[in-house]
Amino acid sequence: MAQLTHRQYDALERAIVTGQRIAVYRRGTEYIVVPTRLQVTTGRETLHALHPTTGEPITLFVDELESIEVVG
Repeated sequence: MAQLTHRQYDALERAIVTGQRIAVYRRGTEYIVVPTRLQVTTGRETLHALHPTTGEPITLFVDELESIEVVG
């Protein structure tokens, strides 16, 4: 995924504010995470998140993601 759509950014930002879980797909693997912030790191957009069960921090590069969906 080269860039998120406006709708995906809106949903992601809302999930960050509300602490809602999202499903992200990267290299064919699904990750269910709680996003905490978006940040630009060395010119790349970075999604910082937490594993919902363990609380382990997870960092994903947005340009490596295949899709993002808010979990209902």
